[in-house]
Amino acid sequence: MSSTQDENKKAIATKRGKLPSKWIVWLGKFVWTNLWHMMMSKLAPRDRSGAYIRPNSEFRNFVSLAQGSSYPPAIGRYQLYVGMSCPWAHRTLVVRALKGLEDAISVSTVSPSPLEGGWILDKEENGCRTLAQVYQLAQPGYAGRSTVPVLWDKNTKTIVNNESSEIIAMLNSQFNQFAKHPTRDLYPEQLREKIDWWNEKIYHAVNNGVYRCGFAQTQEAYEQACNELFATLNEIDTALDSNRYLCGESVSLADVRLFTTLFRFDVVYHGLFKCNRRRIQDYPNLGPYLRDLYQLPGVAETCDIEAVKQDYYGNLFPLNPGGIIPCGPEVSLLEPHSRKKVGHTKMIGNW
Repeated sequence: MSSTQDENKKAIATKRGKLPSKWIVWLGKFVWTNLWHMMMSKLAPRDRSGAYIRPNSEFRNFVSLAQGSSYPPAIGRYQLYVGMSCPWAHRTLVVRALKGLEDAISVSTVSPSPLEGGWILDKEENGCRTLAQVYQLAQPGYAGRSTVPVLWDKNTKTIVNNESSEIIAMLNSQFNQFAKHPTRDLYPEQLREKIDWWNEKIYHAVNNGVYRCGFAQTQEAYEQACNELFATLNEIDTALDSNRYLCGESVSLADVRLFTTLFRFDVVYHGLFKCNRRRIQDYPNLGPYLRDLYQLPGVAETCDIEAVKQDYYGNLFPLNPGGIIPCGPEVSLLEPHSRKKVGHTKMIGNW
């Protein structure tokens, strides 16, 4: 090989190893940033500061024991549409399990499809292949968001409610005649003020707070959400130092609503949503508390960590364009939690 050929090969190899020119980098960044903002505006609406704004749920009817109710409680009449990765839908599965309503209320699962822009039914029902079609069946011409969970009335083929906080309240109180554990009250009268206080705080800073971090479109919005998130987690961890559960000695709806966010935290929110100041398993009380809730009878069966990883990392394209699903982290929720030593040990029913 001549010296000229050798020098040409070296020049080509050197050129290939160089970073793109600053103009190519600038152009790529400009195009991607604008595309990212456009995609994020569809995925996560924001305010002028770049902070994520969660739209309100639109179907707000109730299953009620009251005389004359359009939706009286009945065994086999109602069905839940859930996505196994969704923390809001997961709440309904946890309450269904804790109350023992598996025989009374059926479940249909859906999976996200970014190519189709929504949830797809794992099994076609009522001529519907997508959740959007389910919403259209309930309300022809419906043009809003098609979200889970959905509490569906099989008799009238309509959506009763799609607000998770209201669905879990109904499951707790309106189906006791069909429940295996009717005396397990997750929203007792004497604790309602405290439960509501925790729910309000946790919803804004934690449940929705992780999304405010992950979907923030400005540094300022992200930092505000992140500061509020970890300040509240610190406050919760301190409260759990003297109480086994948020409101004392018994599991409540406040614990259920917090649990489904904590379950996903170290696996997806810590990395993908940039909530990475601290892992839940690193907290002295929150880590064991998470394991305590996970190990309650029936709760683990509602959890699908692989679906969580697949759907968050695989389908939130603006946050993970490569679609690579991480191998870790390893989180063991079956290790001893020692939470029975905290506060009182008297529990509702046989807990």
